[in-house]
Amino acid sequence: MKIDARGLGCPKPVSLAQDALAKMTEGIVEVLVDNEASVKNITRFARKEGMDVETIKEDKYWCVKIIKGYVCESKESDSLRVSSDEFKETDKDVLLVIGTDALGKEEELGKILMSAFLDTIRAAKEIPHTIFFLNAGVRLTTIDEESIKLLKEIESMGAEIYSCGTCLKYYNLESELKVGHRGSTGIIVEGIKDFTKVVWI
Repeated sequence: MKIDARGLGCPKPVSLAQDALAKMTEGIVEVLVDNEASVKNITRFARKEGMDVETIKEDKYWCVKIIKGYVCESKESDSLRVSSDEFKETDKDVLLVIGTDALGKEEELGKILMSAFLDTIRAAKEIPHTIFFLNAGVRLTTIDEESIKLLKEIESMGAEIYSCGTCLKYYNLESELKVGHRGSTGIIVEGIKDFTKVVWI
């Protein structure tokens, strides 16, 4: 079975793969995605469920093959294969949930403090595994240019960044996302179970 999840933000590609795999006792599900975050998330899900994963890099997208129930050899050229180790999951230490664009009650000061907080994360290289923005926090990934610049650097240092899709829609910012990917509160639910620490701001 092949699923075209290109253009879809997490966790949708994982959900589609999960639904397809639930309908079979054994077989292969191929998921086409166009971002590395989705590759990592699908790989993480499959391994957690005890399934084998093979990733093939195409021109502008990845094909993630999830093998359930048996092991088979891919017919694709070895030159196209991407080692699963390339997307090996590191320890999931900290999930940082940011639900505001300003720290504290004083809005003007709070925005200065938020920018300083993100800059400190960047400078100290204390990078959380995942940062999830919700409520007014989605402004930091969409219209706050200073924060966007800092978050892009933090992302390049290894953080996975997501913004709540419902919140983006509420603030009419769906087309303004500048860094990271669209996500859902399922990331928080996953955090409760899988992360060593969940920090809320």
